[in-house]
Amino acid sequence: MANKKEKKIDIILPNFNSSEYIKETIKSIIDQTFKNWKLIIVDDCSDKKTRTLLKKYSKNKRIKIYWLKKNKGAGYCRNYAIKKSKSSYLAFIDSDDIWKKDKLETQLRFMENNNYLFTYTNYETFGKKIKFISPAKEYDFKKFVNDTSICTSTMIIKRNILKNVEFINSEICEDYFFKCKILKICNAYCLDDYLTKYRIRKNSLQSSSLKNFYWIWKINREYNKFNFLENFFSLFFISINSLRKYGFKSF
Repeated sequence: MANKKEKKIDIILPNFNSSEYIKETIKSIIDQTFKNWKLIIVDDCSDKKTRTLLKKYSKNKRIKIYWLKKNKGAGYCRNYAIKKSKSSYLAFIDSDDIWKKDKLETQLRFMENNNYLFTYTNYETFGKKIKFISPAKEYDFKKFVNDTSICTSTMIIKRNILKNVEFINSEICEDYFFKCKILKICNAYCLDDYLTKYRIRKNSLQSSSLKNFYWIWKINREYNKFNFLENFFSLFFISINSLRKYGFKSF
């Protein structure tokens, strides 16, 4: 296994109007037991309150903030951050989620010991609903389009698999196709530990089941090139698995 000092990880964080939560998110990154990281924040033309809060972190040498002058969406922000990154590992976190303090250290060790290119972890939901989510232990593309249980804030990937892989600029679910594309290249493996806390908010874009289904249907049709039956069964199994995870009204 590589020397601890040689391993580096860039953390990708898209941000928009998250003044209520982002302080807690950044603290969970700063408190990591693994210290050889760089946090790349792309601020998506946030309000003054959020920008003022973020500017306090700009003196930290391990935090780089890019300020967009127009709102471009989370997919654009993540692609922008990936282009600015240089480390061999990339982690992702949303501006309202939280990592346990040994998340990076434990997951990097898991990846290096097993030579994995794409990993994720179990996660705990909090906020509107508290649940402990334990996804499947391994995903390939076929399995993932029936069960989308890989939480973006739990992911670490080896950047050398990202040659032509980007997020799309959809209103929501932009990370769904990103994961689909990677899973056509390699399988993803789960670290069986609850290392991430995923916030469920009442009025978040992700909280609307119908809107989620619309965008997954659209992405399956336009990007995954599914026919009607393939798309129907994809959404049918996603809905069954979502109900199993979250219960009614929150998948």
